[in-house]
Amino acid sequence: MRIARFTDGTEPAFGVVEGSVETGEATVATITPHPFATFSFTGARHALGDVRLLAPVLPSKVLCVGKNYADHVREMGGDAVPQRPVLFLKPSTSVVGPGDPIALPADSDRVDYEGELAIVIGRLCRDVPAARALDVVLGYTCANDVTARDQQQADGQWTRGKGHDTFCPVGPWIETDLDASDLAIRTTVDGELRQDARTKLLVHDIPSLIAYMSAAMTLLPGDLLLTGTPAGVGPLNPGQTVAVTVEGIGTLTNPVVAR
Repeated sequence: MRIARFTDGTEPAFGVVEGSVETGEATVATITPHPFATFSFTGARHALGDVRLLAPVLPSKVLCVGKNYADHVREMGGDAVPQRPVLFLKPSTSVVGPGDPIALPADSDRVDYEGELAIVIGRLCRDVPAARALDVVLGYTCANDVTARDQQQADGQWTRGKGHDTFCPVGPWIETDLDASDLAIRTTVDGELRQDARTKLLVHDIPSLIAYMSAAMTLLPGDLLLTGTPAGVGPLNPGQTVAVTVEGIGTLTNPVVAR
């Protein structure tokens, strides 16, 4: 099931995307109250092309893991992959949706894309064992962990460099019926392939990430867990378009502008 958050010019709503997106025949069937509980269809239906897709969730937090692909560790100058996940947070105010611009701040000379698979938490949980980790997952979506690389390096920690407004595009929707253990993930800039990997190459897999993260803090419905980026990260410039595609989900596309 593909669950989207959208607006038709009125209040934002959740809906189930049905039909073929590729042929332009997809529709969005509105649901109520939300996908984190038992929901029902309202009967309202829109052509996908007639609505604006929004970020599929408004998370209380975006919890991320760094250095989770060995090839990315090497390209950033590291030798050994971390024995434990390297965690950091992006603020909820960094989240934008498909088609929304990534705004490059004037006080940064280097802003990079980082295509990632994102986990969407489906229910309140804490201390989740790895064997039951998938029970708390609503689904998966595409994400771009946009990073002001120069600020990240200058600060010695990652909050400012990762936390600017618009630095966490997610979407286009949540796919709930998916085995995410071995999916292709690709990032393009203006159509040119920049990242190309598979989620089976994650150093710390999805169940172990959920167990590790939930041991530290309570996870709430709608929270986003970003699983890390593969090699191939690089800079963005105003006027470009960056797209993150995850097999079985779809493509998240965002234009790049100067703030």
